Amino acid sequence: MKYQFIDTHRSLFAVEKMCHALSVTKSGYYAWRSRPQGSRAAENQLLDTHIQTVFTKNKGTYGSPRISHALRQQHLCCSENRVARRMRLLGLRAKTKRRFKVTTNSQHAEPRAANVLRQHFTAQRPNQVWVSDITYIWTREGWLYLAVILDLFSRRIVGWALQRHLGSALVLSALKQALWQRRPSSGLIFHSDQGIQYACAAFRSALAAQGIIQSMSGKGNCYDNAVAESFFHSLKTEAVYSETFTTREQAQQSLFEYMELYYNRQRLHSTLNYCCPVQFEQRWLSAAAA
Repeated sequence: MKYQFIDTHRSLFAVEKMCHALSVTKSGYYAWRSRPQGSRAAENQLLDTHIQTVFTKNKGTYGSPRISHALRQQHLCCSENRVARRMRLLGLRAKTKRRFKVTTNSQHAEPRAANVLRQHFTAQRPNQVWVSDITYIWTREGWLYLAVILDLFSRRIVGWALQRHLGSALVLSALKQALWQRRPSSGLIFHSDQGIQYACAAFRSALAAQGIIQSMSGKGNCYDNAVAESFFHSLKTEAVYSETFTTREQAQQSLFEYMELYYNRQRLHSTLNYCCPVQFEQRWLSAAAA
């Protein structure tokens, strides 16, 4: 009973201090506490629940633009500014991006292709332009190297390979997967940096055999391959930096889930009017068939 009295006294003292700081009366404070929740407050409470759900489902990678578009797809219309305000109150902040080490070795004697793409990062249909790049993934068992190929039209990952060594076999494996999945016609443009993996005879022969036109970035110009570089920024931020991979197998499983299940099929892409790549291609195919 004694401790209950002390707690009550402390509570009353805290209320008195708060009312004095806010220049309100104690009777006004208690009246406000007993008042039923307003409609706006109820709306905010419901909105906060949906924002938290979308944020958690996407592993903390969505900021207010993507969350607001995701809510509209659920028929919950609210402005981006309102979502941003609610996120600040909830303490939700999207993961930030870090810089990462370049893996390109362009100091070689192999021939370099011309820059056919010239930073024109748009395509009118699938399998018109592919872009490719390589990055690294650290595990406690050692390094893994990842090569990806994206379709510039839909930003969809159409081929990828993960290996322990940074050699031509890495990009050849990714190309083989992309060709098997997409069956492109001749005339496709394949753009990459000037790395020796892309410039070697084996890779150039593989492209020529399919009637693919090779294109390469200018030396040391990362902006010439900005789409592939941007994807790697997203990958590292959303799936790698927050993880500690004990084994290479664990890393491979995590990267598969991110690229095939999340990025291609769920992640809203601002360049695609907030569609995921698979949905964007399906809409294009439906429109083309109409």
